[in-house]
Amino acid sequence: MPKPELIEDEIARKLAEAQQSGELKSAPSYGRPLAMSDGWDDTPDEFRMAFKMLKNSGFVPPEIAVFHERAELRKRLATCADLHERKVLETELAQLEQKIALRLEAMKMHGGV
Repeated sequence: MPKPELIEDEIARKLAEAQQSGELKSAPSYGRPLAMSDGWDDTPDEFRMAFKMLKNSGFVPPEIAVFHERAELRKRLATCADLHERKVLETELAQLEQKIALRLEAMKMHGGV
């Protein structure tokens, strides 16, 4: 009985075919590092690939919205000059960070991570 082909083997075969046919060279990003999408660096490592796959299929998990909100708060905080507004943003960010930590902990406890 022939051994079933691994997905990695199929990917390698398809990439080799695309390289030989010249298809890869026609890609706009050929020879350059892939651009990371917004929020990639703010997403925990263990969720990156799953969330990217979900995003590419048109589904955005609610956790992603929270990570985007955190990135936006950090950006606003970095450019904020008003001391009162800065304090408000710091408080919002701390609360959001706590919310994220609690969600991640719950996911770990329930086997989601």
